[in-house]
Amino acid sequence: MSWEKFRIRLEPQGAIFDCAPDEPLLLAGLAAGVALPWSCRNGTCRTCLTQVVAGQAVHSIPWPGLSTEEKAEGWILPCVARPCSDLTLRRAGG
Repeated sequence: MSWEKFRIRLEPQGAIFDCAPDEPLLLAGLAAGVALPWSCRNGTCRTCLTQVVAGQAVHSIPWPGLSTEEKAEGWILPCVARPCSDLTLRRAGG
């Protein structure tokens, strides 16, 4: 089945990659050659912590390792998050 792909922009480095709506953001970025930090790939270690600056993403697990406040501020864990639209993301500390 062919899915539409969303355009993902990672700041501050300006890396751009495509991600299908059924694909974790982390895996799509790594497959595109974007250097992204990761460790557990199951939403607990927070190594991949990233903030959504524009657009919308959804987590594929009900309780990713984020506080309610972090979720409200747009923080996501790309290892268990999928795009719902084109996105602009900013890495934690970036």
